[in-house]
Amino acid sequence: MTHPITVGVDGSPESRAALAWAGREAVRRGVPLRVAYAWHWPPHDMVGGGDREDQARWARGMIEDAARTVTDRHRDLPLTVDVIDSVGGDVVEALLGVAAETGTLVLGSRGYGAFVGFLLGSVGQRVISEAPCPVVLVRSEDRPEAEAGGREIVVGHQGGPQDGESALRFAFETAAARGAAVRAVRAWSLPPVFAYSPGSLKMLDEAGGLEPYERKALAEALQPWRERFPEVPLTQHIEMGSAGQVLLSLSERAQLMVVGRRADRSAVGTRIGSVAHAVMHHAPCPVAVVPHS
Repeated sequence: MTHPITVGVDGSPESRAALAWAGREAVRRGVPLRVAYAWHWPPHDMVGGGDREDQARWARGMIEDAARTVTDRHRDLPLTVDVIDSVGGDVVEALLGVAAETGTLVLGSRGYGAFVGFLLGSVGQRVISEAPCPVVLVRSEDRPEAEAGGREIVVGHQGGPQDGESALRFAFETAAARGAAVRAVRAWSLPPVFAYSPGSLKMLDEAGGLEPYERKALAEALQPWRERFPEVPLTQHIEMGSAGQVLLSLSERAQLMVVGRRADRSAVGTRIGSVAHAVMHHAPCPVAVVPHS
């Protein structure tokens, strides 16, 4: 069975933009769309409350109204709606349960660290950090026109040839579905000499220096995807600088930015890697955060 694209809605402008994005993407990929709302009682956002049945009716009406905006545009798109009453009030676990059953989870985002609706405070970061599938964040300003006009799918790559396979796969599959080009980006900097092992120094010497070494590493990582998607135009972008800054400098030309996710756990909770953190908070285009396989 083909995994659906799932979009979380809450009635906010951000979630409406996410819903529209998810509908278009589901049509392009030929997969069903699942529209979900996660809530728990008592409600966060109803001063004075109402009762549980009132909230359930409101949630059902809101999500069905939202779904109709997609079915009116894409009449042949298979679509289901799902109001999820999170057991024990753990909205994160409810959303992660949804993520385990989907191909891609799409959420609305205000950017600059503020997630809306049921994604308040650390909830959004936990969902992004722990979801087993790619999570796409969409701003309220997103429009279909941004997906045309020569804008690229920009994907960041770090590490060795086998690293970042999931992010590269997502980028090429999305580009193929859209008829778009991919710009694969690898940023590099000059670390202290003592950071190199004798083995890495030998590889650098054989490659002719740091920049050729980085270029070779990116080419090797891209080779399987070039062979699998020969119709997708590809640009290899090597630039000196921090990965987050280099990617953000390219975000205006991107219709989608794809980054890998390396989640780190600490005493204060789950943290997302610095590159993913910078891009998902500051890029103006939709951002896909893809867990490493």
